[in-house]
Formats: sequence, structure tokens, C-alpha cells
Amino acid sequence: MKLKLFLDEDIHTGLSHALRQRGYDVVHAQDLKRKGKSDNEQLAFSAQEERCLVTFNVRDFVNLHNLYAGENREHWGIIVSRQMPIGETLRRLLKKVGLATREDFKNRIEFL
Repeated sequence: MKLKLFLDEDIHTGLSHALRQRGYDVVHAQDLKRKGKSDNEQLAFSAQEERCLVTFNVRDFVNLHNLYAGENREHWGIIVSRQMPIGETLRRLLKKVGLATREDFKNRIEFL
């Protein structure tokens, strides 16, 4: 199945629109009124929705990925990156996800 994305609240809101225009199934935390939820809650939500989470919060989500792995809990992928302009984020994200399926990212963490 095609990769679905969940953009954390620290990601540019315009990125979800740009990705949708390119045919991606993507939701943003702000659109879902999920701003202010804990990192753990955001990852649990994205796992429940079978969405790969995209965030600029590298340290906390690397730690959460490791916690999930240690507890044999599943998620549908995490893509982390340092803060960068929206155009660069979009370019790198499109290159990273390309024709990827959900299974390609399942239980993995990737860096942009």
C-alpha cells in the first residue's frame, strides 16, 4: 500500500498542501487539532492511523523509536530532520519517499 504521512506540528503547514498536490495522502497535526499533544501521543496516533510520522524533533523521536523497538511495539515509520526551509524539506522528502510503500518504512527511522 502507498505510504501515508502525518506531519508533526513543528513541520511547515504548507508542506502538507504541497504534498497533497503531488498525490500524497498527508495530514498535519494542526489540521487535526493535535497541536500540544505529547510526542508519545503523536507517534501512537500515527501508528494507529498507519501513517509515517515526519518531524524536526530529532532527539525525542529517535528516543521514542528506540523505546518502541525495545518493547516490540510497531509504528509505520518516522522521518526526522533538522529544521530547514520548506522548499528544501519538500525536495528531500519527495526524494526519500518516492515510490515507497508503507511496508518500506514500517518500524524504521530515517533521516532527511
